[in-house]
Amino acid sequence: MSTPSETAPAVDVSRLTKSYGPTVANDHVDFSVAAGTVHALLGENGAGKSTTMKLLSGLIRPDAGTIHLHGQEFAPRNAKEAQARGVQTAYQELTLVPDLTVLDNMLLPRAPWTALGTLNRTRVRREVERHFAALEIDTGLDALAGELNLASRQKIEIARALYRKPSLLLLDEPTSALSGRDVDWLGQIIAGAKRDGITVLFISHRMPEVRAFCDTLTILRNGKSVQSAQVEEVTDEEVVEMIIGRSVENAFPPRRALRDHSGETPVLAARDLAAGTKLRGLDLSLHKGEILGIAGLQGMGQEALFPALFGEEPLIAGHLELDGTALHLRSAADALDPSIAIGLVPEERKTEGLFLKLSGRRNTTLPVLPRFRRGPLLNDESEARAAGGAFAAVEIDERAHYLPAGAFSGGNQQKIAIAKWLVAQSRILLLFDPTRGIDVGTKEQIYGLLRAFSDAGGSVLFHSTEIPELVHLCDRVGVLYEGRLTCWLEGEALSENAIMQETLGGRDPLAGNATGEIHA
Repeated sequence: MSTPSETAPAVDVSRLTKSYGPTVANDHVDFSVAAGTVHALLGENGAGKSTTMKLLSGLIRPDAGTIHLHGQEFAPRNAKEAQARGVQTAYQELTLVPDLTVLDNMLLPRAPWTALGTLNRTRVRREVERHFAALEIDTGLDALAGELNLASRQKIEIARALYRKPSLLLLDEPTSALSGRDVDWLGQIIAGAKRDGITVLFISHRMPEVRAFCDTLTILRNGKSVQSAQVEEVTDEEVVEMIIGRSVENAFPPRRALRDHSGETPVLAARDLAAGTKLRGLDLSLHKGEILGIAGLQGMGQEALFPALFGEEPLIAGHLELDGTALHLRSAADALDPSIAIGLVPEERKTEGLFLKLSGRRNTTLPVLPRFRRGPLLNDESEARAAGGAFAAVEIDERAHYLPAGAFSGGNQQKIAIAKWLVAQSRILLLFDPTRGIDVGTKEQIYGLLRAFSDAGGSVLFHSTEIPELVHLCDRVGVLYEGRLTCWLEGEALSENAIMQETLGGRDPLAGNATGEIHA
C-alpha cells in the first residue's frame, strides 16, 4: 500500500454523484482542499453540502465519482472505515445520547478498551478532563447530555471529533447552535486545529465566519459545484449571487413606519412574569400586526419565555392576558384552541417542532387534525387542500405531501414547521431563532412571509441570534439581560450597536473587553 503524499491535496473530490431516487443530491461535484487549510462549503439548503459531508464521513456511498484523501483513493464502506483513515465529523444534527453522561458520550462509539477487555475509567477521565481544559470547555463530565443547552451539546460534539485526533475535521454548520462568545471560541478551536496540521471542511451560512475562519471556499447550487476560490478573491455579493443564482439587493423588506399602539389592547401580554430559573418580573405587550423582537445573549431567559407563552413552561409568578382578558395556559393544547390560536416554532425544530418520520403534510395538519375528520374517517381531500395552501405560502415542494419531513433539507424543514401554524390559522406566532442554519435564499422567503403575516393582522414575537434580523424585521425590540427586559428599542434608537450595547448590560460594545475582543 502506498503512503500518503505530502504534496497532494488533503481532499480531492472528482465528479462525485449521489442520487436518492429521482432526486440528485450531488451532481458531478468537484473541489479540492490543500492540507492544513480551512475550506468552506457554501450553498442553499438542499444544494448538496450535507450529502457531500456524509459521503466523506462514510455514512453513504457515492453512485459515481472518486474521492482521494492525501493522494490515496478513499472509498469508505461505512463511518468506521472513514474514521480509521482520520476523518472525524461534528454533525449539525447532534448525535449525543441524551441519557448518557458527557464522559460516556465522549467515549462513543468506541472506547479505548485494553487488550484484556477492560476500561480504565480513571485514566480516560483524566484524559478527557485535560482535553476539555485545553479546549476551554467547563461542562462537567458527569452531567447528562440531555440536560445541557444546545450550545453546550454542540461544543461537546466538536470536542469529541477532536478527541479522536483527526487529519480531516468535518464541521457541518457548527455555528447554527452557537452565538457570541461561543462563535469566538470556535474560531480559536479552528485556528488551533489548523496550527496542528488538521484540514478542516466547514459548512456555514454566515459569511463573516467564512471570512474569519476559512482560506478557500466552494459553492454548490442544485447539487453542482459552481465555483471554488480563495475567500479574499470574492465579495459577499458575488458569493450570494452564486449561491442562489441571482442577486439579493435587499434581503429584508423595507422598514415600516412607527405605529402608535397607545390606547390599543394588546393581543398578548405578560405581566410581572417569572418562569424557568432566570426569567423574572417581565412585562411585554404584543399588538395586532406587530413583529416584536427579543434580543439577548444565550441563557438570559428567552429559553423559558417562549415556552411559557405557549403553555409548555409553568409560570412561577405573574400572569398572561389575551385581548385584555386573563389567559391560563395549562398546556400547549390550550394554546392551540381556536379562540387562542398561538403557534410556536421552537429552538430545535427536529426534536421539538417536527415528527421527522411523518410526511410534511401530516406534520402541518397534526395540531388541528380533528378539523379534517369526517365522522370516524379523515377527509383526505380537505387535509390536502389546507396543507397545499400552506405549502404554497412558504414555497415548499409539493412532494412534502407524501415525503417524510426528515427527507428535506434543514431550511425546508423549517418551512414545514412554520406552515404547520398557517394551517392552524394561528394569529400569534412565537418564533425562536427561526432562521438558524438556513441559507440566504430561504431566509429572504421567511422574512417576506413574516412581514406578510403581520401586514394581514397577525402578531409575531421573534427572537434571533442575528442582530441585523432584529433591526430590519422588528417594529420594536426588547433586550433581555439576566432574566429581565432592561429596555425597549424602536425607531431611530433601534440599531445594531444599541442592541449590542444593551445585551452586554449597557456597556459600549466598541470598547471591547479585557482581551480586546468584541462579543455580540
